[in-house]
Amino acid sequence: MSAIQSSSVPPGAQEYGGDEISALVLDPGYSSVRAGFAGEDIPKSVIPSYYGTVDTPDSSEVKYVFGDNSIHTPLPNLQIHNPISKDGTVEDWDTATKLWEYAITSRLTNFKASNPATNGLNDPAEKNVEAEIEAAGEGEKPLEDNPLLMTETGWNSGKARERSIEVAMESWGCPAFWLARNGVCTSFAAGKASALVVDVGASNISITPVHDGLILKKGVMRSPLAGNFVSQQLRILFSTSNPPIPLTPHYVVTSKTPVDAGAPAIATYRQFTTPPHDSFRRLEEERVLQEFKESVVQVWQGPGRLNSGQQGTTNEEVVKSWPGRPFEMPDGWNQVFGGERFRVSEGMWDAKMALTDAENPAPSQSQTIPALIQASLGAVDVDIRPHLLANVVITGGTSLLYGFTDRLNSELTQMFPGPRVRLSAPGNTAERRFASWIGGSILGSLGAFHQMWVSKKEYDEHGAGIVEKRCK
Repeated sequence: MSAIQSSSVPPGAQEYGGDEISALVLDPGYSSVRAGFAGEDIPKSVIPSYYGTVDTPDSSEVKYVFGDNSIHTPLPNLQIHNPISKDGTVEDWDTATKLWEYAITSRLTNFKASNPATNGLNDPAEKNVEAEIEAAGEGEKPLEDNPLLMTETGWNSGKARERSIEVAMESWGCPAFWLARNGVCTSFAAGKASALVVDVGASNISITPVHDGLILKKGVMRSPLAGNFVSQQLRILFSTSNPPIPLTPHYVVTSKTPVDAGAPAIATYRQFTTPPHDSFRRLEEERVLQEFKESVVQVWQGPGRLNSGQQGTTNEEVVKSWPGRPFEMPDGWNQVFGGERFRVSEGMWDAKMALTDAENPAPSQSQTIPALIQASLGAVDVDIRPHLLANVVITGGTSLLYGFTDRLNSELTQMFPGPRVRLSAPGNTAERRFASWIGGSILGSLGAFHQMWVSKKEYDEHGAGIVEKRCK
């Protein structure tokens, strides 16, 4: 081919020069896996990162169960697991690969081609046709036609990054691949090249300073005081209440009778000959806690902390006089929650206010959100701190707690009275929950980005190590 390519000649499929490529964006997290096509507004496929295993009667093989409908069905001996560790990195690569493949193939691309004779329009002709098609399909890989952009945490190890490209190229047959940092994608979704990304997810809070599209690694801070921490605070609150508050998941209740607030539940409970595993019950309890967090839990908006105040009264005393919020458990037990609904989230901001028990000691103050932000900004160049504070981007499902953004604004203004603090927090729930996926979608659909892809040819030449050199 000549050095100057004629504009009338379209680029080859392997060159990715044009805009029309069906790139996929995969954004795995501890709570859910988001997948969809680049250029779209929100991910088409959102499935839980939790999966189930069921032992077959002869115990010869383990049956895997993926997806919302399946993992919430109380099958006998169903155990629930998660391939992602508490720090947000992959722990079990084999199952994670299956789970991500399910997220992509179940909603976005098709499984192997099926026999056209069984499409409902024709009667099956010969029995062996299907076997032949199956045999031919075994050589096919699920993403042979789709470049893949995948997101990762800011603290992902080099070994895990190499494993990601191996899965994409070897197992899925992707023609091209790119690995993007969560924080960078989130700042792009907010339309910013530089930002301080505050990501409050299920298992982690992470603070990521992004400057000109690159993360400043020394400023990346994280802590476990996120959504799961608030759930654990609720469990402690329920168990230490007098009388204890029953946490009953939906699947055990067959019918219920309305009762007065605080009165014992009157319900009929389901009996199981072979009940699911304890891990299944815990997952279903988490769903009830999630509903509770979304409808009842609030963050004290500030100014000041919940245990501080003026004229001899604390803010905690003040909120007790505010109208309560009602909540009904699946078995009909109900109660109006007052000041305690602020207490369960206060540990994210003030470690001294965290509820504790024998199994859950108090967190350290250095793990709280204000301390993390202070440490993150302290680790970056002093000249860019005002710019980062003027571009604070909030993302993650737990950041949707009522009053969260007001409290963060209050804390930052108090800590940094000099620079101007400006928060960017989309009011749209989907944009807040899926910000890193949306950023990846924008990135993967840009015409200028297509020269960035790591192609299969480059991978074959240089091996998995190329991801460290190219995907900064």
